[in-house]
Amino acid sequence: MTDLLFRDDAYLREAKGRVVAITSEGGIVLDQTVFYPTSGGQPGDSGMLVWDGGAIDIATAVKGEGDSVVLLPAEPAALPSEGIVVTQSINWDRRHRLMRVHTALHLLSVVIPLPVSGGAIASDKGRLDFDMPGAPEDKAALEDDLNRLIACDMDVSSEWITDDELDAQPDLVKTMSVQPPRGSGKIRLVRIGVGNETADLQPCGGTHVANTQEIGRVRLGKIEKKGRQNRRVYLHLE
Repeated sequence: MTDLLFRDDAYLREAKGRVVAITSEGGIVLDQTVFYPTSGGQPGDSGMLVWDGGAIDIATAVKGEGDSVVLLPAEPAALPSEGIVVTQSINWDRRHRLMRVHTALHLLSVVIPLPVSGGAIASDKGRLDFDMPGAPEDKAALEDDLNRLIACDMDVSSEWITDDELDAQPDLVKTMSVQPPRGSGKIRLVRIGVGNETADLQPCGGTHVANTQEIGRVRLGKIEKKGRQNRRVYLHLE
């Protein structure tokens, strides 16, 4: 099991970690990590590991067996030995842009209140697939609504509920194709806004900005038809 430091503090850029395993493919598993592993449409973090006598670039992070996170080197190089303490640091500029896009996509699901059938996140853009038989009549109006929400200076926070509590509130789950992971007894929710001023609340394990104003202005790109019922809506950071 890897302690997921990014889940408690998405702004943590650097931390120590002890090597607990080297996988057969040459991946590195630490006892705790700031690297977010690829999941939920969000790419894994890139960065670097440094230790006494060595260093290695990390191309990405993925989920391993159980609750472990595996760091994948960018190219073949000497690996740290098990038991070694390393200093891990993420590519912060890339991570922060991913956080901005991810949070903006949550708000896109507010201005387009339809079931979501898929999504993807990149450092400069993202997209959501909606169960939307017809194209929106006014894309410019949707873009204006989205940017007004972003400018509302709303705090972004996380909280936890049980599986049973989620079952009692099925409307919290917006995604049709991916259900929140179960089995641990608790599910993480991401809230945008506070109390009665909450704009969005949904299960999510990704990283997000602390306030919507950090997102900056966005623009909506292409809206593509993907099958009889689906429309793919692209969002770009400006």
